[in-house]
This record gives sequence, C-alpha cells and structure tokens, in this order.
Amino acid sequence: MKIGVIKETKTNEKRVAMSPSVAKNLKSRGYEICIESGAGILSSYSDQAYTDSGAEILSNTDVLNNSDIIIGINPPSDELINQIGENKIWISLLYHKSNNDLIKKLADKGLTIFSMDAIPRISRAQNMDVLSSQANLGGYKAVISGANELGKIFPLMMTAAGTITPSKVLIFGVGVAGLQAIATAKRLGAVVEATDVRPETKEQAESLGAKFIQVEENKPTQNNQLKDTIITPEALNKFEESKSHGGYAKEVSDDYKQRQKEAVNKSLAQADLVITTALVPGKKAPILITEEQVKQMKMGSVIVDMAAEQGGNCELTQMDKTIEQYGVKIVGKINLPGELAQVASELYAKNISAFIEHLTNKDGFKWEMDEEITKATLIVKNGKILVD
Repeated sequence: MKIGVIKETKTNEKRVAMSPSVAKNLKSRGYEICIESGAGILSSYSDQAYTDSGAEILSNTDVLNNSDIIIGINPPSDELINQIGENKIWISLLYHKSNNDLIKKLADKGLTIFSMDAIPRISRAQNMDVLSSQANLGGYKAVISGANELGKIFPLMMTAAGTITPSKVLIFGVGVAGLQAIATAKRLGAVVEATDVRPETKEQAESLGAKFIQVEENKPTQNNQLKDTIITPEALNKFEESKSHGGYAKEVSDDYKQRQKEAVNKSLAQADLVITTALVPGKKAPILITEEQVKQMKMGSVIVDMAAEQGGNCELTQMDKTIEQYGVKIVGKINLPGELAQVASELYAKNISAFIEHLTNKDGFKWEMDEEITKATLIVKNGKILVD
C-alpha cells in the first residue's frame, strides 16, 4: 500500500502531513511512502531527509497517480480535486459539517475520503486526535504572540527603580488550546483567569493555577426556584445548555451569553492579554467580546482571537490581520500551529500514522463500517456520501 504526501498550497501554510521520522516508521511496517518534491521545505525537512528515511521523492502528478492513499493537512482545492484520479483515498482535515459543497465535489469524483477533524474524542483515539495536538501548539503560540504584542512583561519583577506588577491574562475556553494557554501564561509569570461554558472544566483550569470565573447557571431547585429568579416549567428543559458533548462545547442560549458577559466584564476590563478559543463544530464561532466591551478594556491591552478563521470570538476581529481599535490590539492570526511548522508537522504525522495503522492491515483497508473511529471519520466511500 502506497501513501502519497502532497505539498500544501494554502496561503501561509508551512506544515507538511508527513515527517521523515514517521515516514521511516511506516516504511518499516510495510507501507510505501512517496513525497512531493519540496513538500517539507517550509517545515525544515529536506527531500534528502525523506530519501534517507526510505521515502521516494516524486512530482505532484506522480504522487497523485501512484498513491493508494493521499494525505494532506488542509481540504483540497478545486484544482487539486480535478487532478486526483478516481478510486483514490483522501485523508486530511475537511471540516465536513461546514463544507457541504466540498464534500459533494469529492463525492462526484468517486473518491473515498476520511476527515481527520472528525476523530472521536475517546481514549483509544487519543493518538489520532489531530485537533488536540494542533490546538495544544496553538494555545502555546497564542500566548507567545500576545506577549510579543504587549507593551509589558508577564512576571512580577522587583528592580531598584520599583516593582513591576505581573500581567493579567484572561482566557475564554478551557479546552486543549485554553489549557495550554493557561499553562504557558503561568510559566511566564502572569496572573491567569479563565472561563468556559462547561462547568466540568473548572477543576482543570484551577489545577493549572488559573482562577475560574463561574457563570451562574439557571439551574432549578426542587421548588423550581433560581438564585434571585423563579422560572416557568417550560424553561426547565433548557438547563442542559452548558453541558459538553464529546469534549466539545455546545452552542448556548442568548441568556447564557449575557450572563457570561456580566460575569467576565470586570476581569476583561483589567486584563492585559485576552485569549479566546471558543468554537462550536460546524458553526460560526460565538461572539464573546462585543465592540462595547472592547471600549471598556485598558489601552495597550491585547486580544488574541484563536477563532478568527471561523468568524472570531471578538466582534471586531479581522481574519489574518492585527488591528488596533479603541487602544486595544486585536490579533486575528489564523493557523497558529502552522507558525511552529516543524513540531506541528511531526505531531500531525504521528496522528495520521496511528490513524492509517488503525484502518488497515497487511491486506489493505479493513473497512470495519460499524467501528466507532471508522464510522465517525469516513465521510464518503466510493463517491457515496455517508454523513448528513
């Protein structure tokens, strides 16, 4: 079975889907590996490094024609889809829930496609979880990028001229990216606060040294009473709004968003750096910071919006731009993991290697259609769309 690796063509993408060390490991397990010439250059992997690992260096056309499985990082462009021959298997991030047109094009070509972003968050799939491995790096890089834009240092510093107080960092979203952002900011000496719609993340945030900002839930008591509120029976069914599903946050109601806004306003006004990480799969990123709230922030403060590519958690975010509004810098960088291309590529390659080894044996693909990981990630098989 031959695995082909293409050079990424998305603007500012420096990652590659296969590292030389992972190529060597797959080669030792009986897979053939071919790499498009120059595919790893921006990740600091030379063609010679791949050749030394046992991979074959080919042109783009030869990789596409001679591979059984073609792997990438980003969804394929229309041009690339036209180049891929029928009956090929494509594996990459696809974000199929919000890319219906793309999935139809791939299906019309008669391809079989697996979406790496659909890996279920279960214990036995942890070594395949691309979103987590890349988000981990993104959370780290978000703090470093914010520190670079900030006009002050993170730690407490005592000098002969006086004491410099530590920076205050506020993090929206305590998922993988948020937890790494907390850890990184704490290591740099900042005072960190965090908030999330999922109450179960409180313990995780506090274990890393962050103060958790709890949003008061409209949870009914036995007397159908809330804190300072009485609700109708019709409202009782709405309480589950903030619970998570498969490790991801669910979209919450306008009422919850208003309560979250009120809970964090004081911390937001005092923060030097704010990092937002909130995403809802298949939907536009929720607005967590409005223009009015930006106006209330300190001059010189910074927002790093990790959800910029999905519309942004800040109302003023501009995708892939750093702007300044009301004295606040708003960083809308996309693909923060891609700025750490070498290590991001290595982790992605390990994820996809584990995934391919799970799906295949010495005779080829196992096609265990009811197996949980296969069922979640197999989006199209031989041109037939399998998911809604």
